[in-house]
Amino acid sequence: MFAGVLRIVVVDDSALYRQMLLTVLSRIAGVEVVGTAADGEAAVELIARVRPDVITLDVQMPGLDGIGVLRALNQRGLSTRSIMVSSLTAQGAPATVAALMEGAFDFVLKPAGIDLNVTRETIQRELTDKLAAVRESMGAPPPVAATPSRERPPKERPPRAAAGLRFDAIVIGTSTGGPQALRAVVPLLPADLAVPVFIVQHIPAQFTGSLAERLDVLSSLRVVEAADGMAVEPGVVFVAPGGRHLGVEWRGDVVACVLDDGPRRHGCRPSVDHLLESAARLYGGRVLAAVLTGMGCDGLAGCRELKQAGGTVLTQSAEGCVVYGMPKAVSEAGLADEIVPLGQMAARLTAWMRGAAAG
Repeated sequence: MFAGVLRIVVVDDSALYRQMLLTVLSRIAGVEVVGTAADGEAAVELIARVRPDVITLDVQMPGLDGIGVLRALNQRGLSTRSIMVSSLTAQGAPATVAALMEGAFDFVLKPAGIDLNVTRETIQRELTDKLAAVRESMGAPPPVAATPSRERPPKERPPRAAAGLRFDAIVIGTSTGGPQALRAVVPLLPADLAVPVFIVQHIPAQFTGSLAERLDVLSSLRVVEAADGMAVEPGVVFVAPGGRHLGVEWRGDVVACVLDDGPRRHGCRPSVDHLLESAARLYGGRVLAAVLTGMGCDGLAGCRELKQAGGTVLTQSAEGCVVYGMPKAVSEAGLADEIVPLGQMAARLTAWMRGAAAG
């Protein structure tokens, strides 16, 4: 883990929020603000000059917005960890999800209330956690860029589970860095995939719908936000809604998504553990799981139960992880059947599905 001082640039078109962020960051140990910018163009030039470790970046700005800044930095080959500062508006959620898919490290929300003391305390708590994750991530190689999206082919309803497939379902779990990782995996899954895919991404409820919509646009498979009682179909990707656990069970003569508001696990709801354990109970060992980038160890207990049922687990390798926490926990517990670079994950999932895992 990085033990030095984190050098930070603050980018926000609001003078009020710039000052608030400066005040908040001054209260967090081990950080130093090395510059501020009020617009995207100035931010790119400043970042190129001072080369900070982290930037806090407003999502919505006139002119060059937060996504534009990320793209400009990528074009210049400037690697810095970006924490997006997002508002909960109709435009804020899709824009923030798009920024995360462009490679932003994480995000914090601008509280909607007018009490400045509460706002400062909320942002300070959020930034303290995110900067701790940054420090953890700086002990690992920098993440690789997500695979560019391909043109979306027409979506035809795939056939039901084909004979000879090794698995009945795929489960993917991820957290910090997950939207970018999912962008590199889900669009590359084959259009004729004959099993359902279930995803847990640690992200607030206001963002999972936008995440599902964005992945749907990029993918051959249909991607939806799961709803309670929704029938599970092959060739459909179900994203757990933020704030609710996702499981699966028989309801009558169909398998259905089950949402519940049970206790958080490792501080998370939805929980990867919860989904994996539910899938293992329903499908037994015919579940193929992938644990991608994320802080913490959510997924470890679920992978253990899945392995006991005879299932198979792939984990993302350290190279390319934004935070090598969740996959590391599973791999170090000896539960991974294969450790896979992000750029190969879709291909390896497909190979395991088709019984051609060797090689």
